[in-house]
Amino acid sequence: MAFYVVYILEAHASNVWQMESNVKQGVVFAMPKSIGEREAVADSCVRNLHIQIPALLDDFADSTEKAYTGWPDRLYVIDRDGRVACKTQAGPFGFHPEEVERTLKVTAPPALPPP
Repeated sequence: MAFYVVYILEAHASNVWQMESNVKQGVVFAMPKSIGEREAVADSCVRNLHIQIPALLDDFADSTEKAYTGWPDRLYVIDRDGRVACKTQAGPFGFHPEEVERTLKVTAPPALPPP
């Protein structure tokens, strides 16, 4: 079983939809204009939020966001066959961790101990 964060387009870019809470927290980024800028913003996000799981970066064509409707954020469980087993509503208010937990218990049951 593996867990990943996928950084997609900036949700609260200062030149698009800046939140006052971001300004108060000093988290102010313009919408990146290149993949390098997106990578820098994603890196800052991972470091400042102390994210401990591997983070991946969506391409600049937003392929992952378009395929999975991930904006602004969303939780998914992808089963062993590569199918979407669980897709939460948009977060953060649409997150229901118990839904993800139930799905994980079914799609990735605990491994049996060695004989």
